[in-house]
Amino acid sequence: MRKTLFYTILLSCLGTVFTPSAFAQVCVECHKKVTPGIVNDWLLSKHNKNKISCSECHGDQHRSAQDVAKVKIPTPDTCANCHEARVKQFEAGKHAFAWAAMKAMPTAHWQPMALMEGMKGCGGCHKIGLKTESEIKELKKGGAGFGVASCDACHTRHTFSVQEAKQPQACQTCHMGFDHPQWEMYSGSKHGVRYLLKQNKTLPQTASAPTCQTCHMQGGNHEVRTPWGFLAVRLPMPEDKQWANDRVTILQALGVLDPDGKPTGRLDVVKAADVARLTQESWQKERDKMIKTCNRCHSINFAKAELAKGDQIIKEADRLMAEAIRTVAGLYRDGILPKPKNYAYPFPDLLTFHDAPTTIEQKLFVMFLEHRMRTFQGTFHANPDYALWYGWSEMQRDLTGIKEKATEMREKKK
Repeated sequence: MRKTLFYTILLSCLGTVFTPSAFAQVCVECHKKVTPGIVNDWLLSKHNKNKISCSECHGDQHRSAQDVAKVKIPTPDTCANCHEARVKQFEAGKHAFAWAAMKAMPTAHWQPMALMEGMKGCGGCHKIGLKTESEIKELKKGGAGFGVASCDACHTRHTFSVQEAKQPQACQTCHMGFDHPQWEMYSGSKHGVRYLLKQNKTLPQTASAPTCQTCHMQGGNHEVRTPWGFLAVRLPMPEDKQWANDRVTILQALGVLDPDGKPTGRLDVVKAADVARLTQESWQKERDKMIKTCNRCHSINFAKAELAKGDQIIKEADRLMAEAIRTVAGLYRDGILPKPKNYAYPFPDLLTFHDAPTTIEQKLFVMFLEHRMRTFQGTFHANPDYALWYGWSEMQRDLTGIKEKATEMREKKK
């Protein structure tokens, strides 16, 4: 139930008592002059139609230009007053862990703050994640709490439109580019093309065409999880010994396993950020949900076969990735390439990104985070070009370049 708030404002100079609706009108009249776009969006919103006024979300302490600091910045808890079920779903899913995942990256604190807390880089998308009270206070200091609400990442303020959030373009801002070009892959796939043709009315609205939400938010569930997770590594290990060895190597380069294959403290970070499925049951649960969704348009046998191809592509990509990682790790082992002091183990750290100190280590990071991602994501998103030319082919070229560079470095050392 929504908490009912009662506001009475006594303007001593006029001796006037305001009702809640009158209080809202005061906000609107002032902000029509100060921030007219916000007022216009709110007037279009379902909130306005249902008499949800400014003070319901922002409190009643801000009443003039002199006390702007008293305005309440909404958080998901604010939204939960009316949308409790949706917020609970969100809190259980991967989007809720986005802020923590960004902060957990080993060299995140090396980056310009404008890109992180300032939301002009990683923070611009990872802001959707839940934040601690101390983090919220710091964000308020730096920019009045921009990026605190989470829900407004998809239901942009102040219209907070459900219809907008249901469109694939709502996902486009974050799910595009270097390591997760889902928008490009989806919009170029037959799924995406058909939906965009529905939007421009070339195809009728009754035509079958899935959106991002169709597959990843079944029934409007805000949990948003996938079987393979963001990194396409999971437990338990496969029965295939070669694939199991390759996955161990990748997990070692992610800092999740030590040289003996034992869990490290970083595994706790992976668990907390929910970026991988760590049991067969959790993986199977998400796979079954996806098969059920695919079955709305395709046969179950077809859906299972197509998704299995994605699994196979991950196996093939892991073979290339592991060979590249072992090549660089061999350079560390043989004293050809100095292991960076901030690396805990004798493996390249794939999560240091562009902060890797040499070009061969940076090529390895690009191979993992750009090209391996595109190989399997392109497959699952039914985009042949991304799977092959922007993914698999580039991984092959990366591996050739890494092996050639390693040979040159060894010859030079001699």
